[in-house]
Parts: sequence; structure tokens; C-alpha cells
Amino acid sequence: MSYLLQALTLLIQVAFSFAIGLFVIRVLAEACRAEFQNPLSQLIYRYTNPVVTPIRRWVPNWKRVNLAAVLVAWLLSTLSRGLQQGLLGGRLPAPLGLVVLGTADLIDFTLVFYVAMIFGWTLSSLFGGDRRHPAARLLGQLIEPLLRPWRGRLAFGGIDFSPTVVMLALLVARILVVGPLRALGYDMGG
Repeated sequence: MSYLLQALTLLIQVAFSFAIGLFVIRVLAEACRAEFQNPLSQLIYRYTNPVVTPIRRWVPNWKRVNLAAVLVAWLLSTLSRGLQQGLLGGRLPAPLGLVVLGTADLIDFTLVFYVAMIFGWTLSSLFGGDRRHPAARLLGQLIEPLLRPWRGRLAFGGIDFSPTVVMLALLVARILVVGPLRALGYDMGG
């Protein structure tokens, strides 16, 4: 593969990951009922609303999950996969394979994103970060639903191992869920 294609693929991955990240954070923030007055929440809503609002007319929320934002993130993930496959492989996979690969990529992105958030939260607590900062408050509200069931149950010698256990569970889910989905997508894609 030429160096120009590698650079273009990297730029595609970064641009699409940033956009997908915005919509994933929006879905997670709404599902976790994160503080809306947080400046970061306001920023995310401001940049995602023009895309999500028209789609919400046809795709309603399911419980606390904004399905319109999930749909946009999935479409971006599928488009990113299609562009990368088209640039790297020279051809697109079959449409059904592309749909499955886009789904696998979105699930993988979300799981890795959660691992990164929990890891960042844990590091900031080790170094005494300011918990009142808008980013720290939003981060805490996003990861709390995953950590809450394990808090206190996995504490030994004054150290809470719940973040480690949750990160390990997310990485295992990545292997057991995303791996087979990707294999299925490649099989269906030809």
C-alpha cells in the first residue's frame, strides 16, 4: 500500500472517530442522565442537534436511548468502514457484510471508548485531579453506571479494584462479541 493511501486512511479514521465519538457521547450522556448544564454537554448537544433533530421525527427514543444518535453513529461507522475497505482493498464488501462490519466497528468503538474513559478516570483519581472540572464531572457521570454495581464489593486493603474488573470485562466483551461479528461480516462481505 502506498504511503499516500496510508496517510489518507489515517485521516479518514481520525475524522470519523471524532464524529462517531460525539454521537456516542451524546447517546451515553442521555442514557446516563448526565448534567445538561455542563459546558461539555452543551457543546456536544450544539454540534449533534442539527443532525439528530430531523431524524428524531422518524426514529423515536427507546426508553432513555436516543436511537436517532445511535443510527447516525452507526451510519458514520459503516461509511468509514466502506471508505477504508474501498481505499485499501480496492473494492467494497457486499452490502450485508458492510452492515455487519459497521455494527461491529461501532460496538468496538464504544467498548474501547469506555475502557479509555475508565482508565482516564482512574489515573485522574490517582493524581488528585479536580473533580469539579466539567470534563471530570461528565466523565464521572458516564462511567458511574458501569462502576456502581461493583463499588465497595471489590475493595481490598483500601484499594477499589472495580475499575480494573470493569475494564477487563469490557475487553473480554470486545473479544467475545466484536471478534465473531467481524468474522461474520468478512464472511458475508466476500
